[in-house]
Amino acid sequence: MHKNKVKLLLGLFILPLISSCATEYRKAQKSTDNEYKYQVAMDLYQREKWYKANNLFEQIMPAMRGTEEAEDMQFKYAYGCYNQKQYTMSSHYFKTFYQTYSRSEKAEEAMYMSAYSLVKDSPREELDQSSTTEAISALQSFLNKYPNSEYAPEGNRIIGELQEKLATKAYLIAKQYYLLRKWKAAMVTFENFRKDFPDSKYNEELAFLRLESSHTLATQSTYQKKEDRFSETIEIYQKFIEKYPESTYLKSAEKLYGDSLNQLEKIAKNKNS
Repeated sequence: MHKNKVKLLLGLFILPLISSCATEYRKAQKSTDNEYKYQVAMDLYQREKWYKANNLFEQIMPAMRGTEEAEDMQFKYAYGCYNQKQYTMSSHYFKTFYQTYSRSEKAEEAMYMSAYSLVKDSPREELDQSSTTEAISALQSFLNKYPNSEYAPEGNRIIGELQEKLATKAYLIAKQYYLLRKWKAAMVTFENFRKDFPDSKYNEELAFLRLESSHTLATQSTYQKKEDRFSETIEIYQKFIEKYPESTYLKSAEKLYGDSLNQLEKIAKNKNS
């Protein structure tokens, strides 16, 4: 019973505040007094009413350009977009801020937040990763400009995570060629992956699949192409065991190697017979 009374009293206290806030916002929207709009917008921002605050900021920013308030207002507007999860917009407005106010004490934070907004907009691995690439580039530009920034450790960590996301996307594409049994395309894609992501955790698996694809391609080839392709399989095997001498795929790789040697022996006997 006591709890219900407390809730009722709180409700009676809060409702007028909400109503008053909404009335003040509507009044500010219709007002022609930019200073009044600004004060209401700042109050709404402090109350985390991002949409309403930004709505008023939009109305007065053009008229207040060049004033002392303009810099802080544009910075808060960018954060208002960010807090509404409008990451493309927040990235744009943070970028506009640090380009416009390059000497501001907030320029460093704005440049980082522009990049970080792109990070927040980065999609899952299986989707298009254009924004991920853009985010990496933006973060790298930030680190080049502010290598000793307080945001640098986090920026470097995030770049690593985003690069791993790109690697996963490339891995899924490469694996798709293998699953579709497009052996030549798979081999090329696996090799390109190794060059693009030399430190990726997927390289051992893809190196083995390249060996397996090479062996399958040789097996399915015409007689005229078998010798060259089984020879290539042996070369790929030798590179594989040199790189991964204790691989979990070692036994399977050795079987492919042994069969390739046997096939070359048969071809050599047929030539000599």
